[in-house]
Amino acid sequence: MTQIAGAPGAPQPVDTTAEDAAPGTEQSGQMSHREILEALSGLLLAMFVAMLSSTVVTNALPRIVTDLEGSQTGYTWVVVATLLTMTASTPIWGKLADLFNKKLLVQAGLVIFSIGSLVAAFAPSMEVLIGARAIQGLGVGGLTALVQVVIASMVSPRERGRYSGYIGAVFATATVAGPLIGGLIVDSPLGWRGCFFVGLPFAAAAGVVLQRKLHLPTIKREVRIDYLGATLLVGGISLLLVWVSLAGSQFAWGSATSIGLVVGGLVVVAAAIFVEARVAAEPIIPLRLFRDRTTSLATVASIAIGVAMFGATVYLGQYFQLSRGMSPTQAGLMSVAMVGGLLVSSIATGRIISATGYWKKYLVGGVTFVIVGFALLSTIDADTNLLLVGLYMACLGVGLGATMQNLVLAVQNNTRIEDMGAASSVVAFFRSMGGSIGVSVLGVILSSQVSDTVREGGAELVAQGVPTPAIKQGGGSAIPDVSTLPGPWADLYEHAFGTAVGHIFLVSVPFAIIALLCVIAIKEVPLRTTVDSSDTPADQPDDVAVAPAVADDRGDGRDVIAAGQGRHVAPAPGRHSAGLEV
Repeated sequence: MTQIAGAPGAPQPVDTTAEDAAPGTEQSGQMSHREILEALSGLLLAMFVAMLSSTVVTNALPRIVTDLEGSQTGYTWVVVATLLTMTASTPIWGKLADLFNKKLLVQAGLVIFSIGSLVAAFAPSMEVLIGARAIQGLGVGGLTALVQVVIASMVSPRERGRYSGYIGAVFATATVAGPLIGGLIVDSPLGWRGCFFVGLPFAAAAGVVLQRKLHLPTIKREVRIDYLGATLLVGGISLLLVWVSLAGSQFAWGSATSIGLVVGGLVVVAAAIFVEARVAAEPIIPLRLFRDRTTSLATVASIAIGVAMFGATVYLGQYFQLSRGMSPTQAGLMSVAMVGGLLVSSIATGRIISATGYWKKYLVGGVTFVIVGFALLSTIDADTNLLLVGLYMACLGVGLGATMQNLVLAVQNNTRIEDMGAASSVVAFFRSMGGSIGVSVLGVILSSQVSDTVREGGAELVAQGVPTPAIKQGGGSAIPDVSTLPGPWADLYEHAFGTAVGHIFLVSVPFAIIALLCVIAIKEVPLRTTVDSSDTPADQPDDVAVAPAVADDRGDGRDVIAAGQGRHVAPAPGRHSAGLEV
């Protein structure tokens, strides 16, 4: 097994070089709290860029779709295109992180994201915009996966809770700043195209900071990229997501096209699983990881949380603008409630978990809040008091803040350092896949319900002698500029969107319940104070995997860690220790 160069008491491995390591890191094998924060600043900038790419466009989407003469399907695919490529590329980035220089990979993700942003900013049509968003997704997939991997390479799981709190804070900041910035830009002379320029300065700053401050040992070994598995994985997921997104609108659910996409997608995914299990020397997703119960259950929970979180919340901006008549800026201000709860809970739970080493009850509590938040939001419509809507969103935010980062932390705690990239990206991959499915499926439900309501209500208005307004887009899935419609028709569309958005929150509740059941079934393993779980491979049975994280606080400032057959004394997590003991 490859060990970290310079680790105390460990022999120097011949396949590891420290040419990228900072002087202090190279000599001691540890990073001080200050060094970690300096490197973390660049990583957090990269994470901010990734989150901003989706949140800044949220309140611009209604204006974008109207300007480019799109439909509800186009609205959905501007989001799904990013999620699709992010989902498909996340495990590939994670695997590359186990093989190549992590800093260069993060910087490559920033460059890809910047290229996609520039293309999106000048997009002349919905088709070009959707393609540019797909390019953005490739970069975002790398950033979201690699930030977690790099942090896992620097600090132990016990201390990682504190730093995960910082990630949660940045996530919250980007989430609250994105809609506000996006709304202000859309309402300014720059228009919606300016939303795609705003992330570029942050991407450039992140690249510079990472070049100067991030120093990790470079592990060199024989590289075998699973190109076949990666291609099959991307192809299979793409076919299924195309089917989910377009069935019912572009073609019938039971049509030959629909059946062909489903069968083709399942066959390709099955082929990908076969390649990963039997053919690939370096599989993109090592299937042995799923022998660990925590990883398997966290994966299912991540899918369910992804469906609920991405699938429902992405339409809140549409609700506030189309159903409540708000401007993009006002819609952005409404997101403060949800993100405020997310900010508080992510920082608070991160610090508590780092202090105690125990995490399960915070995960259970977080998912419970998610369920309650979705149940409350399912009651909203075009007339719900906005104060109540804000309270419901705050409840949802508290739950998401205590859930997202801690699911990754639970998996990393049971994973060996050489599998850290793959394991971390697996959780992010399935969460993004759930989000892609959620956005697609709930978008179809939203479009269908709005179409039915408008069709029925429109027939009544016509019967009453109210003239039908001229709308450029055809079909019931059209998204008109509600502010330009005659009063009765504007009221009809506002009612239709308000009721439909409440309905998709209700559809999300069962997925959150599935996540809760999975979290309850996870066996809690107190967090390690070492970076690597070297004495307990992740592919051993669950009862063995518990061994490396049994901590005994003796009250003398040291934690005794049981690791496999031996025991060693590890320093208790402190302000200036990263716990890089292997």
